[in-house]
Amino acid sequence: MMTSTINLFFILLISAGVFGQAANSGMVDTVTIPYGNNPEVGRYYNIRGIKIYAEEYGKGMPLLMIHGNGGSGQSFKQVIPYFSKNYRVIIADSRAQGKSVDTGDSLSFEMIADDETALLDAMHIDSAYVLGTSDGGIVALVLAMRHPDKVIKLAETGADLVPDSTGIAVVHSSWLNEKKFYDENINKTFATENEKNHWKVKMLDWRQPDIPFEALQAIRCPALVISGDHDMFKVEHALQIYHHIPRAYLWVVPNSGHGTMREHTDEFIKKVDDFFNEPYKERKNYIL
Repeated sequence: MMTSTINLFFILLISAGVFGQAANSGMVDTVTIPYGNNPEVGRYYNIRGIKIYAEEYGKGMPLLMIHGNGGSGQSFKQVIPYFSKNYRVIIADSRAQGKSVDTGDSLSFEMIADDETALLDAMHIDSAYVLGTSDGGIVALVLAMRHPDKVIKLAETGADLVPDSTGIAVVHSSWLNEKKFYDENINKTFATENEKNHWKVKMLDWRQPDIPFEALQAIRCPALVISGDHDMFKVEHALQIYHHIPRAYLWVVPNSGHGTMREHTDEFIKKVDDFFNEPYKERKNYIL
């Protein structure tokens, strides 16, 4: 009797369209679609001497998403279902990360930004909206500085511009110990290519970036600078980035750490989508 009652309950739910609504919301997509590892849409592009792996979802204006250090396009699996309804979403694994292999010795944010530009060219895309998280936020800023015609608007969260601890909110002993380890092993030799690649990617954040705030004035497009109020990087650092971009908004996310997109997904989606869709409004500073 109990089993029949449960079965009847689920039949009624299906008849009411509850499960169909869940599927349409995009919640199921994050499970059923292997974002970042989808052979049905993924392909490699020959870019600047290496092969860059990328996937595309949806139609509309191009939206390039750039992941953080050691990540991949999979990092955006929570937001792709929403944005792909109205945008041509492009997720690409940055060089030496994810499925994009790079056996060279050097790695820089400038190299990655130039890769993104070459990828857009290979896709015959003149310009795109850009969303970058963590290291991807740095790449988004560098991309807008070096290739201003490629970026319509950019939203970035968790970027920092200095290679030392001055931008970090709280310097823990673990951070100091890790820095000491990398400093002491700067000329380390490696047994495998994977070890060498891992070291190269990690060193990207120990030696870089080193971007003067004044250099951000070269960014011509509107920008949304995002920071968690408990981000690993100081809110004051994000404020400096915001102040030096000629046309920028600042959003400090309450009760959020470094992963603003992951921790506050629904609000993050709405803020970024509204920013991309609404005309930028100039604000005047009033002296009282």
